[in-house]
Amino acid sequence: MFIAREKEIKQIYELASSKKFEFLVMYGRRRVGKTELLKELARNKRTIFFSAQEKNNLLNLKEFSQLIQTYFEGKNIAEYNSWENIFEYLADKASKSKQKTILIIDEFPYIVNEYPTIKSILQHYIDHIFSKLNLLIILCGSSISSMEDGILAKKSPLYGRATSIMEVKPLNCFDSFKFMGGYNIVDKMIAYSILGGIPYYLKEFDYSKSIISNLEKKVLQENSILRYEPQILLKMELREPALYNSILEAIGSNRNRLNEIAEMVHEESYKCSKYINTLIKLRIVNKCQPCGEKDNSKKSMYEISDSYFYFWYRYIFKNRSYYELLGENNAAKEIYIDISNYMGKMFEKISLEYMIELAKQNKLPFIPAYYGKWWGTNKTTKKKDDVDILMLDKNKKKGIFCECKFKNEKLDLSDYKDLKTASDNFSYINEKYYYLISKGGFTKDVLEIKNDNLRLIALDDIKEFCLIEMEM
Repeated sequence: MFIAREKEIKQIYELASSKKFEFLVMYGRRRVGKTELLKELARNKRTIFFSAQEKNNLLNLKEFSQLIQTYFEGKNIAEYNSWENIFEYLADKASKSKQKTILIIDEFPYIVNEYPTIKSILQHYIDHIFSKLNLLIILCGSSISSMEDGILAKKSPLYGRATSIMEVKPLNCFDSFKFMGGYNIVDKMIAYSILGGIPYYLKEFDYSKSIISNLEKKVLQENSILRYEPQILLKMELREPALYNSILEAIGSNRNRLNEIAEMVHEESYKCSKYINTLIKLRIVNKCQPCGEKDNSKKSMYEISDSYFYFWYRYIFKNRSYYELLGENNAAKEIYIDISNYMGKMFEKISLEYMIELAKQNKLPFIPAYYGKWWGTNKTTKKKDDVDILMLDKNKKKGIFCECKFKNEKLDLSDYKDLKTASDNFSYINEKYYYLISKGGFTKDVLEIKNDNLRLIALDDIKEFCLIEMEM
């Protein structure tokens, strides 16, 4: 059974069912499930599915021409020595077909790297021939920079030709939970916080086994797929992985500001900034500002947005030699002992995804235009302060303030008072709502608070929401 991706599948099938020319550009980081989406289409629709490889242009062209002739003729009948000739053949066959012709080229950047002219050739055929046919072309790629800069950017010959664009992103927690049939809600949250929403990773865990067992067998064991995954991906995408490793280790160690990162890796800030921007393009790192503030805010910080990268650089990368001496089982146990500290930040991410889903279902007091974490100096107390989740309406007159606790202890009155104190910093907000999200539940004092603008959310509420999502 194909799990999640309902929206993406619907979009692809709509293009496949239209009666006119369609051109979809699909991209997303490696392992996110792009090829599986395309295979899902190919399982139900007759398609020409070509997976380009890292080899020279003539070899890719030869394999492509054999595939496309076999699709139409049942066998290879001629040797085509140019992309123009094979595109002419495709146009002729598609013009005579009574049904939509679907052409998928997976990992298109591999062809472009060896033969950049193919973009101009394809642009010519789209403009003058393909656009008149009942044809769907899907170009897919894992190199985000190649797809965005080489196909979608203004300087590209293919700019403006796409009728549809799809960036395949990691799954949210609720779709990720659908992979985890044997886990309770707490273990699902922990597993998601380790693996993120990458289907390739989610399929690796054995959900009949404990988190500790999966850490031992699926992450720490020498021959496991996830053991060196972040480094493998960096080597596939980047020429100088050493400095990128150091930067990611710094951010994973909570050095979140540019000067802190530069100091830890012993490099100039301008050089670190350049490398960080590359990691942002790869969707591994995010540049974050306090919610409601401008992108160029001096309070900006960097965080590892990919959960498995964050987990790996926090624990595995800097402790590899130590873990080898400790042994895989004991190392897994040691990581798990610290998991509540790791989950503090990750529970905020899960809680934000929960709040976003509530907003989509119109279950919040208003539709937020801005949301995220807020940090800064409290104007009242003159001390550093933060709000785990802040949501603002488009006029910044209404606000939701969230406190998130992934602890066994019950959230108490002092936590609520601290949240209200933090909200005093926002004097321009006329309507304030307070959400307390707690793993351990709430003390009697909190439960007895009389405030129509206060919402208490326990794990059972999130669990029930998950069940409703799975039924939809």
